[in-house]
Amino acid sequence: MNRPALPWPTAALGEALAPLLPGISVEAVAEIDSTNTELMRRARAGETAPVLLAAEVQTAGRGRLGRGWQRRPPGAALAFSLGLPLAPRDWSGLSLAVGLAVAESLHPGIGLKWPNDLWWQDRKLAGILVETAGAGAADAARYAVIGVGINIAPMEDAGFSTPPAWLQALRPGIDPPAALARIAAPLARTVKVFEHAGFAPLAERFNARDVFAGRAVRLSDGTEGLACGVGPTGALRVQTAGGLREIHTAEVSVRPLAPRDA
Repeated sequence: MNRPALPWPTAALGEALAPLLPGISVEAVAEIDSTNTELMRRARAGETAPVLLAAEVQTAGRGRLGRGWQRRPPGAALAFSLGLPLAPRDWSGLSLAVGLAVAESLHPGIGLKWPNDLWWQDRKLAGILVETAGAGAADAARYAVIGVGINIAPMEDAGFSTPPAWLQALRPGIDPPAALARIAAPLARTVKVFEHAGFAPLAERFNARDVFAGRAVRLSDGTEGLACGVGPTGALRVQTAGGLREIHTAEVSVRPLAPRDA
């Protein structure tokens, strides 16, 4: 892992995060296979202290359902993972809580697509991947690895199921270190709220940014209906011909039937 070229504010981030996550270390590297993969490797080796790891380039980044993360040059994207021991009573809705924290810290115009994407104008701006590893005894906290990938600079709209968006369209001139500086502390605070109170206190704020709310959608199993926001556990509610259906598993994909302006 080589020294990074960008001016990552690791010391300042460490100071800001320490009151929220005592003992946290903040690291930035030039290149890595995947920040999530690296923190999962450490967790399985018994390294379970809080850590924030950012990378300028990922060679084997990963998304939900095994999707790959397109390699981008330094400065074009922000890829980071936050690893920490976590013991919520219910893990349901964690990826939604993470998305909410990232969106609120970056721009009021950013929307949330259930269960783990950030959208702007029906284009994908960012994605989230949450993984966990055991941490000691069966009744102990698990080690959560929260990965976030954000498009920073413009990119070609080619080969994507959803067209890409990029943060510089909303915040001209922003770079990955500046984006991480905006996100890190709000993300840590939101994760701690989630640990103690679950997703329910965050549901109303999520629904205010829900890009599907009130729109006709199609599920990956072919079911169609009207999206009705998320419930207190983060389940997506869809009014179908057969009644109200709650989608609890992230293995189900959801797509709008038509663009927002159609």
